[in-house]
Amino acid sequence: MTGNKGRLDEIVRGARRNAEQRAAGYREQALKMYPWVCGVCGRAFTQSNLHLLEVHHKNGNHDDNPSDGSNWELLCTYCHEHEHSKLKDSVGREGNTAAAAPATHNPFADLKARLDAKKSGSP
Repeated sequence: MTGNKGRLDEIVRGARRNAEQRAAGYREQALKMYPWVCGVCGRAFTQSNLHLLEVHHKNGNHDDNPSDGSNWELLCTYCHEHEHSKLKDSVGREGNTAAAAPATHNPFADLKARLDAKKSGSP
C-alpha cells in the first residue's frame, strides 16, 4: 500500500513541476511581448513589483498558449482576481451551473385596482 502512495506522490510532484514549467514559459514570453502594464487598470510595474503582474488567459484555458500571445493579457493581481470572480459570478456558486429560476412575484400586479379603489373611496 505504501508503494502505491509513494508512486502517487511522485506522479503529483511531476504534474506540479510540469505545470510550473509551462506557466513559467508562457509568463516569460508574455513579459517579453507586452509592456509591464495592467491591461485593466493601467498600473505600471517595475522589476521590484513584477511578481504582482499576472498572465490572464482570455479564453480561460490555461493550456491554450499560442506563441503569438493572442490568448494572454497582463493583469495586476487585483484585476486578475476580479476577472475570475466575474466568471464565477456569471455561473453562480461553484458547482451550480443551473440557471436561476426567473422571479414570479410582481409587487405592482394589482396597483391599478388599488388606485381605482382609493379614488372611489373604497379601502
